[in-house]
Amino acid sequence: MRWIVGLGNPGATYAHTRHNAGFMVIDEMARRLNTQVNTQKCKALVGEARMGDTKVALLKPQTYMNLSGESLRAFMDYYKVKLEDMIVVYDDLDTEIGRIRLRYQGSPGGHNGIKSIIQHMGTQNFNRVRIGISRPKPGMVISDYVLSAFAKSEQADLRKSVEEACDAIEYSFTHSFEQTMAKYNAKG
Repeated sequence: MRWIVGLGNPGATYAHTRHNAGFMVIDEMARRLNTQVNTQKCKALVGEARMGDTKVALLKPQTYMNLSGESLRAFMDYYKVKLEDMIVVYDDLDTEIGRIRLRYQGSPGGHNGIKSIIQHMGTQNFNRVRIGISRPKPGMVISDYVLSAFAKSEQADLRKSVEEACDAIEYSFTHSFEQTMAKYNAKG
């Protein structure tokens, strides 16, 4: 089973914020796979579908960002899924809006959701799709920025990055993650 995890914060208050870019990708994947992500399991909302012969689980942890690893560890232990079959999708300040970056290892780079996953998985080696949200203007507090909504002028770029993230995830089902990185990191 492949499992795709979008990071975000639960609740309507956070639904359209920059920190919920991962949830936005999961919502688009669910639309493409014609499924709902609405079953409560392992401290997450989960949806299941098939892509060809592959069973796919879509997860939106409901633990709040800084405890995301709790939900992923619970899901992994319960379903006996492999870490190498997971892709985590999340917002990234160091990638400009409208772009995505794929990685298979590395530090959390200040992202508390990734920090929690590394802590609960015991490794920095897992597949990631980073959705660019750009950095705030000088003087703006980062926590305020990531919890703010995307501006109207950013909507087209946001949509482009969500679509491209879903395309990359779908591509990774029939190609190695290294091949997927080579294809999608080269875009821009």
